[in-house]
Order: sequence, then C-alpha cells, then structure tokens
Amino acid sequence: MSPIMMLNVVAFYRFVHLGDLEALRATLLEFCRGEGLRGTILIASEGINGTVAGPANGIQALLARLEAICGISKGEVKHSGADAWPFMRMKVRIRPEIITMRAPEADPSVKAGTYVKPAEWNALIGDAEVLLVDTRNRYETKVGTFEGAVDPGIDSFTEFKAYVETKLDPAKHRKVAMFCTGGIRCEKASSYMLSQGFEEVFHLKGGILKYLEEVEPEHSRWNGECYVFDDRVAIGHGLEAGSWTACYACGEPLSKEEARSDAYEPGVSCPHCIETLTEERARDLRARHKQNLAAKALD
Repeated sequence: MSPIMMLNVVAFYRFVHLGDLEALRATLLEFCRGEGLRGTILIASEGINGTVAGPANGIQALLARLEAICGISKGEVKHSGADAWPFMRMKVRIRPEIITMRAPEADPSVKAGTYVKPAEWNALIGDAEVLLVDTRNRYETKVGTFEGAVDPGIDSFTEFKAYVETKLDPAKHRKVAMFCTGGIRCEKASSYMLSQGFEEVFHLKGGILKYLEEVEPEHSRWNGECYVFDDRVAIGHGLEAGSWTACYACGEPLSKEEARSDAYEPGVSCPHCIETLTEERARDLRARHKQNLAAKALD
C-alpha cells in the first residue's frame, strides 16, 4: 500500500436480536474480504460490535450491508482515518455477548440509561449532584479520562458489577453519568444499574470518540488521550493519532517516557513485563515481531 493512501476506519455497534450466527459470520467474512477490509466484527444473539478499516468505497459498502442486515444506523457508527493499516487481517467472531458482562438482567434493547449528546455532556458532568464514572479498565484510564471522573480500578468489564454492588448506593447516588470509548460498555452498564434500582442513569452518546470528534479542545473537559483497540493505541481531539504506544507482549499502553526505558524492546517487552520475560518467550516474540514487520512492509 502506498504510504500516502488514507484508510477509513469505522467503529460500530448495535444491540439488536440476531439469529443464525454461523451463516451471518460466513456472509460478513466473505463480504469484508471481498471489499479488501481488515478489522474485527463480533456478533452475538444480542447484537453486533466491530471496528473495520479499508478504502472508502469498501467501508461504505459494508455499512450499506449492515444496514440491510441489522439497521446499524439505529446504533452507533463513528468514522475516523488512518494512514497505515491498524489491523493485520479481517476477523468475524461469534461470542456469547458483544460486550462481556455476564449479567442477563442488563439488556439495552429493553431498557438503557438516558443518552447525552457530546454538546450537552459538559453541562451534565458540571452538576455537583452527578457522580461521573469511567466504565473502562485501568489500563485505558491510564491514558486519559474526564475531569473529576471516578475510576473503578477494574481489569475487566465483568468486574463493574462488583464495583456497583460494593461502592455505589441507589439511595445515595441518585444521578450517575457514565462514559466509555465508543458507548457500548456504558450503554450496557446503564441497563445493569437501572436493573439494580438506580433512578437516573446517563451515558455519553457515541462515547469518548464522539466527544473528541465534536467538542473543540478549548471547550473540552477531557484530559489526556483515548485508548483504542488497534495499532493506533490512542487518539486525541479530532480523532488524530496520539502519542502512546503499546507493548505487544503484555498489551500495556506506554507513555513516551516508558517507551524510552531500557526495558522496552518493540514487540518483546516493556517496564511492566520485563521481570517475567523468559529467554524462550523473548525469542518467540522477536521472531513474531520480525514476521509482523515483514507483513506490514508488503502493505
């Protein structure tokens, strides 16, 4: 691929009942490969969730196909760009849930919290009566978060239930506002909290990505960058590529300072995992990193 070619990146999800998942998986995989797309799409009986990159005409064709299949425009669809492939290949996977929570009572297609548009978000979180909660994992909150947000300190979204049960009280926390990367986690979290008796639950429509796209930096209450689950690692306002990198071995996002550490070897180790790295593991990772570099050079 020419280095000046600009790729379109689309992130989407919708909670909607889907059937015959095996057939749908085969259909989507064949279609995406035929359009020269790369990324990951997750499908489950509760809906669809994915991020895909490719040429503009291929992305447009995919969205048209998803509109016919599941009315994707009724969910969340966010566009950004990349000047290099953020994904190595195309994958479509069947999952029990499109965002794992293991809480059957959380069903956003039946009940979810109140959507708040990015333009209205600052006013909401400026309300002293509102508890602002970041529903993401600790390695994501490390990269950036909203002013005044509570970090639950969780390592996986399934732990959010325990946080709610032990740290939040419907009688005390009458107004709760939540946010996540693209909106999917806080939509499911809001459904769960409503099922637990919380009265007023709000969530940022389109997530952090939509906020960074629409809200000008001078009016922003966002601090840092937003972690994303692809080779870009993090993005900032205007959805521009950020300054963070990531450790291939353990997945930890790395600041510029951490990337300058002697413990950081691209594709092999970082300050967070160097002490547990064995010689055999390092050898395998170096070989894999070499293969990945060769594959990218062919794009």
